[in-house]
Amino acid sequence: MNPTDPQPGATRPHTGRRRNEAAHQAILDAALQLLAASDGTPVTIDAIARTAGVGKQTVYRWWPSKGAVLVDALTDRADQDVTGPDTGTLRTDLQTFIATTFDAAQRGTTASALRTLVREAARDPHLAELMQTFTAARRTALRELLDRGRQRGELPEDADLDLIVDQVYGVFWYRFLLGHAPLDRTVADRLAQSLVTGGE
Repeated sequence: MNPTDPQPGATRPHTGRRRNEAAHQAILDAALQLLAASDGTPVTIDAIARTAGVGKQTVYRWWPSKGAVLVDALTDRADQDVTGPDTGTLRTDLQTFIATTFDAAQRGTTASALRTLVREAARDPHLAELMQTFTAARRTALRELLDRGRQRGELPEDADLDLIVDQVYGVFWYRFLLGHAPLDRTVADRLAQSLVTGGE
């Protein structure tokens, strides 16, 4: 038997899958990069495909619209950057989640992209709907963290988890969009403490 022949039962690596995964990530990265640099100029599918080094049809194979690509790019970045820990202590989990959310949103590319997307969503109903999907996913992640704490008895049974989520993201969006006060670890710690103890 030729030593270079595949051994019985051996399978060849599926390089096509790796290529697809690489192209998928390249498109998301390109969308975020272009959105951050657009300064209000509409980002096109053509530009995304060109920057990612793929054909336009490759983009349309995975996403039905430009807006879907842009929102998926932000979702992908948030999933990578925002930690949803389960340390067994609600206060620690909440501090980490809030701090990583604040930090991730203020990084150069993400911050510019997020602000541009919010502006575009204000005049594009389809994009506004997609942004609601994005924010709903982030809310769900935080709500699940809070629910774990409630099950451990760290929040009252009748705690309004949706209102707590609103408080976290209310502080985030207000300070992120207006820039009147910092979004840093100190604020994250104080906010988490206030939500867990009720300000005690």
